[in-house]
Amino acid sequence: MNIPDQKFYDKVAKKFGGYKSEAIHKSHFPNGNPEEIFLEQLIKYGHKDKTALDIGCADGRFTLKIAEKFHKTFGIDISSEMLAKAKQFQEEQKVSNVTFQKAEAEKLPFKDKYFDLIYSRRGPTPYQEIHRVLKKSGCFIEIGIGEKDAKELKEVFGRGQNFGGWDKSVLASKKTELETLGFKEIFAKEFFYSEYYSDIDNFSLWLESVPIFKDFDPTKDGKFLSEYVEKMKTQEGIELKRHRVVIVAHKI
Repeated sequence: MNIPDQKFYDKVAKKFGGYKSEAIHKSHFPNGNPEEIFLEQLIKYGHKDKTALDIGCADGRFTLKIAEKFHKTFGIDISSEMLAKAKQFQEEQKVSNVTFQKAEAEKLPFKDKYFDLIYSRRGPTPYQEIHRVLKKSGCFIEIGIGEKDAKELKEVFGRGQNFGGWDKSVLASKKTELETLGFKEIFAKEFFYSEYYSDIDNFSLWLESVPIFKDFDPTKDGKFLSEYVEKMKTQEGIELKRHRVVIVAHKI
């Protein structure tokens, strides 16, 4: 189990009441909103008679949002605090066809060829294990973080998720690994877009809630934060450049 990851998400769930924050931003999508396209693909391949798995479900809000598209959905996560929130939201929304449980993505507690569809929304993607528990002709859908995501921010801080891996294509790597394991690519596209935050306090609050820097501290990192804000200020706000990849693949 990845203890640092578990502790980070437990902390976020306690502070923000789930995998979210009060930070507000606006976005500009020059070639489509990847989250919307990911959702469209899930709806396209979802069906009332299918059993689905959400890997890295966090507070379960997304899992519950699309639960009606499936016969049954399982949501797994390593954070006890996130799962507690997920079960709370489930009870409030009275959704009966979802089961949340604590589990590691690399050691899924399910038998071989159990699921019709598996998805990961910016969560872990252990492809070999996904292949094991997915039925033949089953569908895998993911939205992942591209290699250039928040690159300018990480360069100022000198650390962060995938730091320094700017030239190693995440999309190409994922496609190769999936093909090697016996998946057939149906859809694969990357998206570049920008988010804009109104002020430094709003941006700092958001940074506390995401794993770009799991050790982010508004006080200790104040110098880096101010430097980045000064560098990326625009008329629309503090710009953060994002990079996402969306993939749909079938198990052959």
